[in-house]
Order: sequence, then C-alpha cells, then structure tokens
Amino acid sequence: MELVIRGARVVDGTGGPSYRADVGVSGGRVAAVRREGGGGRGGDGGRGAGAGGRPLSGARTLDAAGLVLAPGFVDMHAHSDLALLRDPAHEAKVAQGVTLEVLGQDGLSYAPVDDRTLEEVRAAIAGWNGDLADTGPDWRSVGGYLDRLDRGFGGEGVAVNAAYLVPHGTVRAYAMGWADRPPTGTELDRMRQLVAEGLREGAVGMSSGLTYPPGMYADRGELAALCRVVAGYGGYHCPHHRSYGAGALGAYAEMLDLARETGCALHLAHATLNFGVNEGRAPELLALLDGALADGVDVTLDSYPYTPGCTTLAALLPGWAHEGGPEALLARLRDDAVAGRIGHALEVTGSDGCHGVPVDWGTVEVSGVSDPALGRYVGRRLAGWDEARRLLLADRLGTAVLQHVGHEANVRAVMRHRVHTGGSDGILHGAKPHPRAYGTFPHYLGRYVRELGVLTLEEAVAHLTSRPAARLRLADRGLVREGYRADLVLFDPDTVAAGATFEAPRTLPVGIPHVLVNGRFAVRDGRRTDVLAGRSVRRTP
Repeated sequence: MELVIRGARVVDGTGGPSYRADVGVSGGRVAAVRREGGGGRGGDGGRGAGAGGRPLSGARTLDAAGLVLAPGFVDMHAHSDLALLRDPAHEAKVAQGVTLEVLGQDGLSYAPVDDRTLEEVRAAIAGWNGDLADTGPDWRSVGGYLDRLDRGFGGEGVAVNAAYLVPHGTVRAYAMGWADRPPTGTELDRMRQLVAEGLREGAVGMSSGLTYPPGMYADRGELAALCRVVAGYGGYHCPHHRSYGAGALGAYAEMLDLARETGCALHLAHATLNFGVNEGRAPELLALLDGALADGVDVTLDSYPYTPGCTTLAALLPGWAHEGGPEALLARLRDDAVAGRIGHALEVTGSDGCHGVPVDWGTVEVSGVSDPALGRYVGRRLAGWDEARRLLLADRLGTAVLQHVGHEANVRAVMRHRVHTGGSDGILHGAKPHPRAYGTFPHYLGRYVRELGVLTLEEAVAHLTSRPAARLRLADRGLVREGYRADLVLFDPDTVAAGATFEAPRTLPVGIPHVLVNGRFAVRDGRRTDVLAGRSVRRTP
C-alpha cells in the first residue's frame, strides 16, 4: 500500500455502526479495509482480502488512534465556481473535510455562455463570487469550464473535486436575454439544446433560481420542458424555489408536482422555512416531502445548520426591476420615481425577491462589498431603502448581505429527515461572509451531533457522504469501501467544531487533522499541504 491508516474508528458512510480497522490506500483508491480482530473488507461482512489477520503494510503509515475515519464530505450546494480557480489552498472547504463540491447553483453561473451573457452574469452575481476577470475566463461551454477545473493551477488541478449543474437562469439569458415573458418556441428549443449539451459534457443536472432573475420569469411549462431533458440524461433538478417566506409551502409543492409530472429527480436546495410566517412549520414541509416519497418521487434535499440566510442585496428587489439585465436595473435605481416604486414593493407590499415578505431592514446585515471604498458598510444593518439604494448604485449591485430570518426548530427538524444531505450554500466573497462557508460540516459534527444529539455520528456522516454521492449517482464515492475513491477525512469526535462565527467568519475549524483528496493529503497534521488533487466529477451515462 502507498498508505496505511492504522487503528481508526471507521464511520463508513452507510449509517451502520462504526468499527475499528486499518485502511490501506493505493492509486487514489481504498485498497483494503481490515477490521480489528481479523475481519475483512468494510461492507462485505468480513469476507475477502482483509481476512487472515496479517497486518497491512505500506510505504507510509498514519496512526489514527482516537480519530474517526469517514468518507470525505460532499457539499451539495457550493458557490466556489470562481474560488476554486482563484485560491489554490481553498482552505474554507478543505479544512472542513470537504472533498467534493457541487457548483452551478441557484440557476446562475458561468457556463454555458456567449460573450454577452458572460458579462451579464458576471455583473449579476458579483456579490456571490466577486470579479470574474482575475480568473482569466477562457471557456464558454460547460465542458470547457470543467476542463478548466481539471487544468487548475499550472495543470495540477484544484483543491477539491467538483461537479456542476447547468444553470437555468444563465441558459435563459443566453437564449432570450433578461426578458420577463414566456419563451418563443425557437427560444425554448434553444434552451433545451443548451441544457442537453451541458449534460452531455458532464453536468450532473440543472439548477434553477426562481427568486433570481431571469430564472424567476420562467413558468411551469418552461421548467417542465427542461426537466424532461434533464430526466432523459439521468440528471436531477435542483431548484431554489419561488419562496422561502410567504408562500413557501406552495413553492415546495410546485417543485414536487413538477417532479411528479416530468419524472425528473428532484433535489431541494437549502431546504428550510424562514421569516415569521413560517416559525414552527417544518413538520408541514416534511409531510409534503413524505407524501411525495410515498408517491415514488425521487427527492432529496440539503440544508445548512444555521438560521440566517445569505444572498445579494440586489436579489431582494422585485423581479420586474431586473428585467433587461443588470444595466437596466441600475438605470431604474437612478430614476427617483421608479426607485420609489421599488422601495414600496420592498417595504410595504412584499417583494417577490424577498419571498413575498416586507423587508425588515433590522434583519439585513451587509456581509461584503465589491468596491473596497465601501468597506465601512460591512457588518452594518441597513437603515432603510434610501441607504440600500445608494449602496446598490455605488457598488454596482456587488453587495452581499446576511438575512437573520431563520428558526432553529425548523433547522433541526429538516436535518433529521431521511433524505437530508448537507450543503453549505457558502458564499466565500466579501469581508464578512456567512460562517457557514467555513463551518458547515464541523458544525454538524460538533454542535448537532456531540453537543445536542440531534443526529448520531453515524447518521450525520451518512447525511454528508453516501446520501449525496447517491444523488449524484457516483458509484465509487461516499463510502469507506475497497475500490472506492480515497476521498477521506479523519477527525477527533471529541473536539471537532466550527471555528467560524458571525464575528470571525473566516476562522478555520478544529479537530480535523487529516484530509485526503483522491488518495493524497490535502491536509496533514492540521496543515494545508500544496497538493491539488481535485478534478471535475462528470455525469456518466
């Protein structure tokens, strides 16, 4: 073996009881799992290559006494689309034990595009990802973007593995611009073609952002047509649905009905219920979910273990204000009369961009700005629409915000569900990002497993590893099992915890001394190595 990990407590991702074992790694894969007492491979009942009691030998050994060995964690909702190409260390995720991220979320990302669409998307999601120019974008297709991840830094690769969802909003902007209307037949055909091309080039499914323009302009028929394409390629639909506030349960029901109608697998993004109207209503959401599962709908979900949300400030505005794209929105913000209408929608009637709930500015905290000269706003709660408008104009829509609108009881109820997976929804851009970007996975293990007992350790690891791997249809990831990819994390169950807080959100976690990506140490003895073993993970037929 290239490496033998000795004496680990293996929590293998199946959800079954842990066991002591030595684990051998070679060629980027788990080569052997030998249970304490002479048992065999993990998952085969003690039969096979591990039997016989002879110790595993390797070129290197790692004493894992006192540590849990688990599959690497899968972040089912990541916004590292540019961060992976900008920051070779990528410690925000690597230090958490994340070995695979799913990108292209919420219907907006950087492929497939033409030159016009690329510039529009660049402006629209600057608050998520910062500027695009410093990554030197040389791709236009999904396949080109995935190839760029494989080349990474100097041809070596990137920090962690990455899968990609075709972003519906980007596809819509490419095919028909930022118009608030149904597509023509020709435009819908073009969207179908773009989604199919992205799936053939390796995307694992399609995301949609139904409170973000231009995806929010899509009707049920448009989404159904595209979901049928996704279903035909064995992918899944990952919607940021139309509301997490007023009308949230109806928005969830719409997506479940869409899955019933089209036969397309469904993964509900950052599934929770926010704002005062939804306090204590998670059981109603879970009842909808259980009903769909009973009907045979292939549905999963992800969530992060925090109550505040995070988005761009511009996203709170009503959908009609965005029609025509970012430059059209800026023009409307400069017009006093139109800006007054926007403010009324935000503060009185409830904007669709703010989930149908009038904005309580006391819950909106600036987490990042694109223009460093505006840094004084970071960490502040906005005083009202007039100040928000000035900031949007000065920062050219590049402002990110936290919204303190969640409920702990809802968070805990959702994470217990049998189809739940973990997703950070981590926005890495900005001076004071949401701590979920740096803390989601150790926070599950430290806070919700060890301290609160909401999940057992074995349950939590299954939620964060094998369940997402199954949703992604990855036959060789998500378990500690012979022949599987050696994406592995070793952590101390007694000390693992998120270091990130709302006051210090870029603090790294504790209690995770070792992380392997494709069999190579990305973190060793608590320190980030210079290894760049991550590659694109592409949908296979």
